[in-house]
Amino acid sequence: GGFGANRLVLSLGVSFTNFSMRKMFDKEAWQPLPAGDGQTLNLRAVTNGSYYQQYSLSFVEPWLGGRKPNSLSVSAYLSKQTNGITDKEDPTRQVLRIFGSTIGFGKRLQVPDDYFIWRISLGYQLYDLNNWQSLFNFSDGQSNVISLTTSISRNSVDAPFFARSGSDITLSVKATPPYSRIFFRDRDYTDLSDADRYQWAEFHKWKFTTQWYQRLTRSKTGHELVLMARAGFGFLGRYDRRVGDSPFERFYLGGVPLSGFALDGREIIYLRGYEDYTISNSNGSGGDLFITKYATELRFPISLNPQATIYALGFLEAANSWNTIERYDPFRLYRSAGLGLRLFLPMFGPMGLDYGWRLDDVPAYPNMAKGQFHFTIGIDLGEL
Repeated sequence: GGFGANRLVLSLGVSFTNFSMRKMFDKEAWQPLPAGDGQTLNLRAVTNGSYYQQYSLSFVEPWLGGRKPNSLSVSAYLSKQTNGITDKEDPTRQVLRIFGSTIGFGKRLQVPDDYFIWRISLGYQLYDLNNWQSLFNFSDGQSNVISLTTSISRNSVDAPFFARSGSDITLSVKATPPYSRIFFRDRDYTDLSDADRYQWAEFHKWKFTTQWYQRLTRSKTGHELVLMARAGFGFLGRYDRRVGDSPFERFYLGGVPLSGFALDGREIIYLRGYEDYTISNSNGSGGDLFITKYATELRFPISLNPQATIYALGFLEAANSWNTIERYDPFRLYRSAGLGLRLFLPMFGPMGLDYGWRLDDVPAYPNMAKGQFHFTIGIDLGEL
């Protein structure tokens, strides 16, 4: 669960990590579910009442063909958000429906070494707006997002939660077809409404991230001091100046938002010590097209028990986001420092608590507190 915008968001999910799809129609295999093939099946529902509901499912086959670790993944979700008015005849009722689906393939590579992985996925999202007055450039209509994502990564990290050595480097590209260059070359975009302009959204998004882990001390019990260093860069581009920049897939920087959902494909990047979204909003755009983030953490384990793994950390991080290439400066950043605690329980997964001090002022928010407490749930902690 999470709490944000004066609303309680509840989620319920189940994950079957040794599922067997081929035994689905074998009655004797249901004990209580067909198992044995190492497949993963996830089912999840999220709601905060009449304002928001989301339902999702995903399936992963890690050994496609049965001989090599080639993975096949399929996922789909359906979400609905309203302004709380349930009467369909009420003219003030606002509704946003989103349907999304993805199919992906992953392959381990042996060149240059065995740590490389190549992934590719095809995704589709349908945004259906009915009198929706916020978030998007238009309030009525539909927008389709068809995208192809590919990435190449090298991951030699020795453990997922408390890593002591190794690195994780990833270069990814997500792109839609250039409709304005192929199908709508002669279209006049001058007086076109935003609903028609973004009926078929187009963009290309590039990201490069790297993180490294290094032991600073050694211990027979595993209680070792570890240094983690991370850097990330992102860019959201366009094909045609006439169409303009995409309203989807933007970067939102600042704080540690705990809303439980993101509606427009936005990428929420944490910056501890600052209030939620304040860095991107300070640029007057809400979401930005360029982003840079650097972070270091000094970690020390308190408990290495698999049933309750706990470690303490001290961090330094710096980041900024921009809406134009003219303003982009990877060394003009907002900085913060602080302390934190991470906890992993098998039943609840990773959780964290941080206190961050901002080291720079944000001109658009002169009354922002110097320090912030941040609570996190999940393995993805808003890292670029």
